[in-house]
Amino acid sequence: MSTRAEPANTAAKDSANTAATLITPTLLRSWPLPSAGSDKYSRGAVLVVGGGRRTPGAALLAGTAALRAGAGRVTLAVAESVAVQLAVTLPEAGVIGLPQSAGGSVGDAGLENLLGDFDAADAVLIGPGLDDIGQTEALLRGLLRHDAAKGPGQNAAPTVVLDAYALGALPRLADELGPWAGRLILTPNPTEAAILLGRDTRDLAADVVELAGKYRAVVSCQGMIAGPPAVGNPDGGSPDSGSSAGGSSAADFPATGDHWEVTTGYGGLGTSGSGDILAGAIAGLRARGTSDAQAACWGTHLHAAAGDRLASRVGSLGYLARELADELPPLMMELAT
Repeated sequence: MSTRAEPANTAAKDSANTAATLITPTLLRSWPLPSAGSDKYSRGAVLVVGGGRRTPGAALLAGTAALRAGAGRVTLAVAESVAVQLAVTLPEAGVIGLPQSAGGSVGDAGLENLLGDFDAADAVLIGPGLDDIGQTEALLRGLLRHDAAKGPGQNAAPTVVLDAYALGALPRLADELGPWAGRLILTPNPTEAAILLGRDTRDLAADVVELAGKYRAVVSCQGMIAGPPAVGNPDGGSPDSGSSAGGSSAADFPATGDHWEVTTGYGGLGTSGSGDILAGAIAGLRARGTSDAQAACWGTHLHAAAGDRLASRVGSLGYLARELADELPPLMMELAT
């Protein structure tokens, strides 16, 4: 058996054996988000890739959440048959129509249509509304090859946030993820976490730490967050992962370790579209200039706290995922005071 992975595995075990840092309002106030800046360009750009013909709403939810989290600009890259409808429904976003399969799924066909937006984005979210695992694998492979072919001096590569079918395709690409190492954020549910692990989940806190090491990513799963081991970086993310959109250096962040736990959130968050809101919020925060880890911690807390707000007004079950997005701005305002 190769010993190359042993240091990472050892680090993951050591990390999992230490207590997670609890994400509280006090912690977040000591780990503030980047300033609002002077205009939309100072708050970064998000590209959402997804939205097949049968599931355009997932891309809509993710894009809305990114804007509600404060991203300056959002573009949706979706199946061409739903592009116009989404452009009208979310007029604040740009929309790219992508070629689709006979079943309405998005893959690597017409990839060149979105590469300019991919390179210009601060955060790229891939997955909401993708519905064919083979097509999704081809899409991810095409983007990985695009990044691998970049030469020195080209634009800084965006953080890549993966959700839904993009997570399901990831194990198939395990040997090709080099271009995205250290700039991935994964947002699996427990079922998707099991796919990524290649086994059933046992102890979610330890499993999330293992995933972070395995994929060299920040991982948020059902209130548990972990970052890859990073020596000397207090927030557990990549030391140079701050965006040009106006983030602070890692040295400005509190020493919080490399794994965290959200202690709020009701069962009502387990509703259709909720994960799209979470992934979109994290992408929006990342685009504003946070580190990967800060985006995941803040986004996961805001998502859970939004569920709490709705549970108190609507009921613990029955609120809609799209209603979560509207709760994000006032929650951020409260945490800024």
